[in-house]
Amino acid sequence: QAQLVESGGGLVQAGGSLTLSCTASGMNLRLYTVAWYRQAPGKERELVARLYTSGNTNYGRGQCTISKDDAKNTAYLQMNSLKVEDTAVYYCNMKVYRSDFWGQGTQVTVSS
Repeated sequence: QAQLVESGGGLVQAGGSLTLSCTASGMNLRLYTVAWYRQAPGKERELVARLYTSGNTNYGRGQCTISKDDAKNTAYLQMNSLKVEDTAVYYCNMKVYRSDFWGQGTQVTVSS
């Protein structure tokens, strides 16, 4: 059974940095497009970053970097210069063809 587990969320001060991790089990990360989304209270889920199997990326937020380690079956999202408005639950997503998997989310809270 494929499963994604996020970690690395927490409380950080504005201007700080945070790296989120998403470890996949029951799947081969090399085959999947990896993405990070976030959802703030009362708002729709939005794309933060996406990494294609080709290595191409696109970002919905600046000051962040998406990466992965295929050997560890783990994807990462490094975020810098965090702002209060970055406070949200961050979700990892991995997708290929009709397979679409989501993690349970990790809370990121940025304090002023």
